[in-house]
Amino acid sequence: MIYTNSDGGARGNPGPGAIGVIVRDEDKILTKHSSIVGNYVTNNIAEYEGLIKALELGSQFTQDKITCILDSELVVKQLLGEYKVKNPKLMELFLKVQKLQENFKVVEYKHVSRWDKYQQLADELLNQELDNSGYKNNK
Repeated sequence: MIYTNSDGGARGNPGPGAIGVIVRDEDKILTKHSSIVGNYVTNNIAEYEGLIKALELGSQFTQDKITCILDSELVVKQLLGEYKVKNPKLMELFLKVQKLQENFKVVEYKHVSRWDKYQQLADELLNQELDNSGYKNNK
């Protein structure tokens, strides 16, 4: 089974945002990705952008079952139907995730602590991206 760990963050919230994504098969990391997602985004937007990239990358390794792991309780609960999506921008990203789910037979979402070892790697990737882009303030 393929697992993804994705994280998104914005310095200033809203502010410059980036994502970090790891795709793995159990403990073997298959690919990593990080990128800037905007100059003025919220943490929640960045979290969704990270998940979208995780689903895109994950589809390169499986069309069967994928488990997407995030430290954003809001995003996970919205995707599980426990919370409503009220923000129009988040709804747009939510619908994009719904569309990407069609690439897989089964998609699971799991919330973990930000202290999970793979979640920390995803966080490091996004912070390196922000640092390398000149956004060093307000970690």
